[in-house]
Amino acid sequence: MLFGKLLPREGNYFEMFNQHADRIVEAARAFSMLVANYSDLHLRDKYNQDVDNAERAADRVTHDVNKAIHKTFITPIDREQIHTLINTMDDVADLIQDSAETMALYDIHHMTDEIVRLTDLSLKCCERLRDAVKLLDKIADPGTAEAALKTCEEIDRLESDADRVMRSAMSKLFREEPDVREVIKLKAIYELLETITDKCEDVANVIEGIILENS
Repeated sequence: MLFGKLLPREGNYFEMFNQHADRIVEAARAFSMLVANYSDLHLRDKYNQDVDNAERAADRVTHDVNKAIHKTFITPIDREQIHTLINTMDDVADLIQDSAETMALYDIHHMTDEIVRLTDLSLKCCERLRDAVKLLDKIADPGTAEAALKTCEEIDRLESDADRVMRSAMSKLFREEPDVREVIKLKAIYELLETITDKCEDVANVIEGIILENS
């Protein structure tokens, strides 16, 4: 009876990972819509709120996972891997919210082509992250494990694309923008958006480690 109480009674880790990944994509899509409709103040406020809602929902999933780690005797993968994966995923959601908040805080007046391109790459990274996470519970199958690894490689390539876009954006910004305040504001936005793709790559690296150790 005592041992039975120690066995897992609630919480499917892989399902919670999937829920969190879905919230990340929701936040990324809302942010993408915010950028696309930035000139409309009503829509800007709406999509800002959508980003906040998705980030808060992601936080709740993170809390549930971290709580479950302490209550579950047997976990499907290593506890440290669970902890690292969910908290790194939560960093992605936080960065998307930070990007939206920083745009409002810095009173950015218009979207540059570079913001649009970095936003698109960030969204694609988040979607690939979700795809990789959804394969985790089936990595015992060699074909599924290989598919997950290829998805992680796609994330790496997207992150490299974002690096190139940001370097070009910074060069253009410092060469062509005469207003120092705009330089400071846009530099911060570019860096935040590129960091979203960096953090997605960090998640991909964690997933690769899980696959290699458990498949």
